[in-house]
Amino acid sequence: MDNKQHEKLSLLQDLIALSEADGRKTFAEESFIYTIASGLGVSEEALNALENNPVDFNPERGETNRIIQFYRLLLLMGVDQNKTKAEINCCKETALKMGLNPVAVNKTIEQILNSESGMMTPEAVIKIFQVQHN
Repeated sequence: MDNKQHEKLSLLQDLIALSEADGRKTFAEESFIYTIASGLGVSEEALNALENNPVDFNPERGETNRIIQFYRLLLLMGVDQNKTKAEINCCKETALKMGLNPVAVNKTIEQILNSESGMMTPEAVIKIFQVQHN
């Protein structure tokens, strides 16, 4: 398996773990994961194989790509309109494992939890990370 495919499967595995963090995987969460897999060019068979054949954690190399990966986690967390403490902790832990700035991670999650819509644009998330670089 090439590194790019490994990164895609690692991301999908992170999404699956997040969907199971609160003890119940909803249809909306499952559909979201299948949509992301399809967009990444990962077959349904390869996605389903992750259950019995987990891959090693392998985040994207570039920081912008890791921020996008974190954003996908945030989107999944909001799919069912129920952001549990377990899901929030899973997002934080995964982002920190990816090597993302902890201040930016916490600030992003805090803003999402406090927003009326329960979400942020990708540009707003990237801006939070950019501010932390300065």
